[in-house]
Amino acid sequence: MQKSIQKKTAIRNILLIIVAVLLLAAATAIVVFRGEIKTLKNIQRIDEYGFYTMEYSCDYGFDDFLETGASNDTELIRFVMGKLMRGFPVEITETELGCSTFNAVTPDGDFVFGRNFDMDYSPGILVRTKPDDGYESISMVNLAFLGYKDDYMPDGFINRMAALAAPYAPLDGINEKGLSVGILLLPDEPTNQKTDKIDITSTTAIRLLLDKASTVDEAVELLKNYDMHDSGNACYHYQIADAEGKSVIIEYVDNEMQVLRGENNYQACTNFYLTPGEMYEFGDGQDRYKILMETLEKRNGILSSKDAMGLLESVKMVDILDKKSGILYNTQWSAVYNNSKASVDICVGMKYDKIYSFAIGA
Repeated sequence: MQKSIQKKTAIRNILLIIVAVLLLAAATAIVVFRGEIKTLKNIQRIDEYGFYTMEYSCDYGFDDFLETGASNDTELIRFVMGKLMRGFPVEITETELGCSTFNAVTPDGDFVFGRNFDMDYSPGILVRTKPDDGYESISMVNLAFLGYKDDYMPDGFINRMAALAAPYAPLDGINEKGLSVGILLLPDEPTNQKTDKIDITSTTAIRLLLDKASTVDEAVELLKNYDMHDSGNACYHYQIADAEGKSVIIEYVDNEMQVLRGENNYQACTNFYLTPGEMYEFGDGQDRYKILMETLEKRNGILSSKDAMGLLESVKMVDILDKKSGILYNTQWSAVYNNSKASVDICVGMKYDKIYSFAIGA
């Protein structure tokens, strides 16, 4: 009898020790991952189309990334998995995307940057980041690039894990200094610079600018310090605008960086090369570009925020089939960034009567 009691006591003690260890491990995990947990808990779905917001509450390690960089998607995924995901699998991809951008000035003197993101169905998430050694920003990420799809969305805690990679996949955004940027497709071979500089990919270049550049001139100089490697077996160019009213379009022709500066208070970009020379007008989107430029020229580059959104609506893409890729293009979101106020108005799914407004610091 005594032995039986002793045996039960021993088992109970072992169970208590196991429970204590598990509780200690859970408490440690909560402390270690408290930023990640807070980030995942505050993801909110705000539109039935598939539009989410997220305030990033932990360190996403971008300064560490810039020490080594990444020359392709595999290297980027390896870094993100190790730094943010603790080994949790994540997918970061890019694909062919359409898009239109332009900059203008409002009648009140605010500088604005308009951007259409055109692709097949793409749920989006607006990500707020505030790095310790960088500028606060808000940016738009296509959740499909993180592996999300119709039947797998960040609506439950576990399903939200992949969203921790969002800071490394912005497609457009603005920072607290009023610098905005957008990426657009070019139907060409991917840029693949090979010098002794640190390597960056397309979306990490956007993160670089949002975190570290306050003006267009700073953005240009920053990009010169890195080797660009386009992701997703596609080619891209970029439009950048700032709170001083400056704008540039960055293209890489034969792996050489080209800087096209706006000569007026407006500039526009779609999906063909604008660099003078052999590549000029190679690509698509000339019809959208014509509408953008004719409107801007007619108005001397002066558009209210409402007019800017209306201009984006006029160049939206509706069920446009790309025969080469098989993608049925539609405008997924339209954004009017206010460089002077560090804010943005966004509509998703071409619902132009329903505008969501966000501001840095608000």
